[in-house]
Amino acid sequence: MVAWCTVAESADDVVVATNHGIWLPSAVERLGWHEIHKAAWSGRELRITPAEVAEERDGYTVLVDGPVVSFLLLEPGELPDQVRARVTRSVAYTTHHPLPEGAVRVVGRRVSGRNGLSWAVRYDSGTPVEQDEVTEVTDELVGAARSATETVD
Repeated sequence: MVAWCTVAESADDVVVATNHGIWLPSAVERLGWHEIHKAAWSGRELRITPAEVAEERDGYTVLVDGPVVSFLLLEPGELPDQVRARVTRSVAYTTHHPLPEGAVRVVGRRVSGRNGLSWAVRYDSGTPVEQDEVTEVTDELVGAARSATETVD
């Protein structure tokens, strides 16, 4: 455990940050740092946008925003800083690319306990993700990103 805080709505509910991810109130499993699209801290409220898998493709995952969860934290301590630092640290590679229609963000993330990067894409709103041309270009972009980040022995 690296930080924790009780939630204002209930002293029995806590948010706990560990090396591997974050435990949220009433969650049955940990949310890994690589599974968080966005974490925002207002000074009193922690808002987390988790990533949800929309589709598994060869060598990468298509992600969409999950429902935002928020927690009022009256005595947050180090929790907001730890969340920000660990989510940011999980991102090893990120680029945003225009497509024939729309755009896509390609992300390589570190996953605690796993070697190498986990690759994912997140399409901008309105991008026709079902179109073959969009999929083909995305495949090429992810392939190029993987090649650019491979280590040479």
